[in-house]
Amino acid sequence: MRPDPNKILEKIKTEKKDSNCGKLKIFFGYAAGVGKTYSMLEAAHKAFDNGNDVVIGYIEPHARPETMALTNGIESLDNKKIEYNGIILKEFDLDAALKRNPEIILVDELAHTNAMGSRHVKRYQDIEELLNAGINVYTTVNVQHIESLNDIVESITGIEVRERIPDRIFDLAYQVELVDIEPEDLIDRLNKGKIYRRDRAVTALDNFFTVDNLTALREIALRRCADRVNKISEKIKNPTKNSSPSNEHILICLSASPSNKKVIRTASRMADAFKGTFTALYVETSDDKEISEEDEKRLNENFKLAEQLGANITTVYGDDIVFQIAEFARLSNVSKIVIGRSGNKRGLFSSNSSFANKLSSIYPNLDIYIIPDSDVKNSRNIKNIIDKEEVSINFMDTIKSIAILFLCTAAGFIFYSLGFSEANIITVYILGVLGTAVLTPKKIYPIVSSLLSVLIFNFFFTVPRFTLDAYDKGYPVTFLIMFIAAFVTGTLTSKIKEQAKQSARVAYRTKVLLETNQRLQQAKNKEDIIEETGKQILKLLDKTTIIYLSIHDRLLEPRIFKADINEDIKEYINANEQAVALWVYKNNKHAGVSTNTLNGSKCYYLSIRGKEGIYGVVGVKIDNDEEFSMFDRSLLISMVNECGSILENNYLEEKNEKTLLEAKQEKLRANLLRSISHDLRTPLTSISGNASVLLKDFDSIDENKKHALYEDMYDDSMWLINLVENLLSVTRIEDGSMNLNIEPELINEVILESLKHINRKSVEHNIKVENDDELLMAKMDSRLIMQVIINIVDNAIKYTKAGSDIIIRVKKKNGYVYTSIMDNGDGISEEGKKNLFKMFYTGGNIADSRRGLGLGLYLCKTIINAHGGELTVKDNTPKGTIFTFSLRAQEVTLYE
Repeated sequence: MRPDPNKILEKIKTEKKDSNCGKLKIFFGYAAGVGKTYSMLEAAHKAFDNGNDVVIGYIEPHARPETMALTNGIESLDNKKIEYNGIILKEFDLDAALKRNPEIILVDELAHTNAMGSRHVKRYQDIEELLNAGINVYTTVNVQHIESLNDIVESITGIEVRERIPDRIFDLAYQVELVDIEPEDLIDRLNKGKIYRRDRAVTALDNFFTVDNLTALREIALRRCADRVNKISEKIKNPTKNSSPSNEHILICLSASPSNKKVIRTASRMADAFKGTFTALYVETSDDKEISEEDEKRLNENFKLAEQLGANITTVYGDDIVFQIAEFARLSNVSKIVIGRSGNKRGLFSSNSSFANKLSSIYPNLDIYIIPDSDVKNSRNIKNIIDKEEVSINFMDTIKSIAILFLCTAAGFIFYSLGFSEANIITVYILGVLGTAVLTPKKIYPIVSSLLSVLIFNFFFTVPRFTLDAYDKGYPVTFLIMFIAAFVTGTLTSKIKEQAKQSARVAYRTKVLLETNQRLQQAKNKEDIIEETGKQILKLLDKTTIIYLSIHDRLLEPRIFKADINEDIKEYINANEQAVALWVYKNNKHAGVSTNTLNGSKCYYLSIRGKEGIYGVVGVKIDNDEEFSMFDRSLLISMVNECGSILENNYLEEKNEKTLLEAKQEKLRANLLRSISHDLRTPLTSISGNASVLLKDFDSIDENKKHALYEDMYDDSMWLINLVENLLSVTRIEDGSMNLNIEPELINEVILESLKHINRKSVEHNIKVENDDELLMAKMDSRLIMQVIINIVDNAIKYTKAGSDIIIRVKKKNGYVYTSIMDNGDGISEEGKKNLFKMFYTGGNIADSRRGLGLGLYLCKTIINAHGGELTVKDNTPKGTIFTFSLRAQEVTLYE
């Protein structure tokens, strides 16, 4: 099978990009103390001995003399000191490393979390920046720090490892060296105090450092290295093969459940094992605005984890979660779904059908994998059903609810006086609760209204009236049914309202995204693209937006789109914020508030990227106490990516136009050189030949012969002068450097001055100027218009017989001055008229193939068009040719 050219091209681009980046070497172990740092330092000494420029960026201070002794002889960078809570912390100095720019740098503890105030939250981000700068990095990490293996390690050791690295960082490594020793030897080293102090060693032996734990971790580390080797082997065997060749599509459902992280990691490992597609689906319901801050924070963390592990994030909307998941799975050809199972017991009124059973009943072809987590409680409890905002009281809503109850009671008295049954009055109150649910935004009002309706009905309309007592034994049942009916009606109405709001939000977001695409497609230039992008982001997120365009590896002045017209934006475009934007541009990564990089800034920044490069940076103002949801983030990224694609198309169009212009100019040069090399030879040969004759036989040549030779030399030199003038003008026109200096001029003076510079053979013709108004003025660049007149008159002289008439007639009409140059020669054929103004046209009876390049009339038409006029040609009567060009007239004001 023939390889796909596009995949080969993509591979070449990737290899070219990788060649500009540094290479990462990881010294990998299954536990602390196996000798990762020691092995890294030994490798550094070997590289140093081989002539490489090696620098120690950061080594974790160990109480291991033999390890620290290996730091001798290699240059070390000073640590960066950061004060935190009165303690001086020593961290890796990223800026010093970038400035030093060594060939190889050693940075220990890949999974380390940096101190507050560092550029990046995590050390692996520091290392990514070093790699992007072209610096090779040696580093160390243990198996328990790999994100996708975190829950497996926790299940083995019972300890949750908080410092983790994304799997992509591990897979990014050019080389992974497994540092391995037997678990018994590692425990022996621990007992001898070679890993931790005595007191800490005892604790470690009782918890983490057991033979069983270490053996299991060692097995996981070996397996992870083997998986990596298999991936590399497959890439080598099939370099152009799709990285996800199987039809497996793994789906997980994102939620705020604490166990969702385990589900995400499990699904990630499955997708990796099956080499399938990995999708994380979130079903947004009408109750989402009621979740607690803790759940919202956990949900965003789960979003980030899924994205970090390579999942495609997708959001759908609807209150029937099972149906939405099943429908998405069916339409997306999902083959396997991984879900979590809570250990909660079913309540009294809960359905006997489990989530998995409902899902399989709707989509029976789906393989469902359930990840149990009995220790985790349901994240949504009764406290979250009605949050504080829902139970808060609003004065106007309270007045509305009271007014509705009053109207219902008034209607009840009317019905009671007319002898209507109690059922009719109950219906009125249920209708009132329905109205309360529609007119008030919070659920508390229809709930309270339901209860008050029952009490008011009991007080006014049951015997004994005007008391809360009830004689009839059936009344309590009536009250209960009335309350349930009113409560259910009000609750359903509120839910329908929320669903309507949700549908409106979804429709609005969809409308904005579609509108963005349409507007960007219609944008004509970069300025319009940026203008439309800024307006659409502002419309979608209602947050102040700053957009920087880039040119020649620098950012231009920002375009600012304010959410509040009175907002002071100085703090968003100061030197610090612009430095963050520049970092994002150079590193092509997100940064700023709500990220792990430069999160002390005021805005969230992301690059406007395309396949060919980075075209700018977008910043969105996010308040420190505001949670920037993953959904809003994904919408923003979609809009910015759309902007990047349009900017790239614009850039490619400009590049293509430039290429076409260069090709056109190259073609022009080639044609000029080809024509010049042929046509200049004759006049130059004639001039040099005549000059040679005069030099050799000057005294023997009679005066008439000398005069004839002088005339021939003069004619040839004038032809060359006119040719050079035309060539220079054409060149200026083609490269866009011809500038018009337009001023009002007397057309009669310009014509008379032009006639002074025409062919000397003009004396053989009858040239006449007809102008009824000598004060007639036109807007022109007189120098260029003279060239037009000279070229056309010279053509008339050249291609008509001696004694012919050449008339230059000027008249004014409809705000234009028309200048016609007429002759009574043989005229021009119809074919000649069609090609007359084309460059290099020398055919027909008006072109002298030996003495012309076909530039004169092309140049004339170009000059007149640049003046906003028109040059035409037609037959004269009874014979001959008329050339007419128009110029805008200039009114003459006379003062007494």
